[in-house]
Formats: sequence, structure tokens, C-alpha cells
Amino acid sequence: MLRLMRAPNLVIGQHWVNVLAVAGIRCELHNCYLNGALGEIPADQCAPELWLMDERDEMIALRLIDAAKRGPSPDAPPWRCRQCGETLEAQFTVCWQCGTARDPLDG
Repeated sequence: MLRLMRAPNLVIGQHWVNVLAVAGIRCELHNCYLNGALGEIPADQCAPELWLMDERDEMIALRLIDAAKRGPSPDAPPWRCRQCGETLEAQFTVCWQCGTARDPLDG
């Protein structure tokens, strides 16, 4: 296992885990509940951490998280859900209508 990075908070850390999971990259989120120890433990040690199961995934994982931080470009086209046909704006990765995850090839 390889520690990839610290996340600023639990919600963003879990989002990054989800982004990597969609790409088939296995990772775990550690330190999920250490915020309760803040003060007893230094703040920089309480942040959630992403740990890769396979260190060979490091470079692609970093690129995917960087892309997730930036989000879609302002002129990104909407996409159509393959399951129900709903049209969604580019920033959404899951169909609000049926819950189907966006296929990376959808456009």
C-alpha cells in the first residue's frame, strides 16, 4: 500500500475515493474519524488520507484527482444517461433521475 495524499476533509476524501473507484483504482480512506482527536493530536495528523492498494496506480490516481479538483471546463457539453435518456450538465457524474453513473465515454 502507498499513501497517496491527505484530503482537506472527509467529504472530499470520499469523493476522491469514488473518482478512483470509477477508474478501477482500488484505494482506502484512512483517518476518517480522527477529527475528534484534534487538539490531542496535531492538526496535520488528523486529516483523512487516501491509500492506494497498488502503488503502480500512483501517477494515474494523481492525474484523476487533479482533474476532479478542477472539474469540467466551462464549455463542456452535457451528457445523456445511457439508462434512462436524461440529459445532464457536464459537472454531474451520476444521473439524478435513475442513479446510473456516467460512462467516461458519454458526451
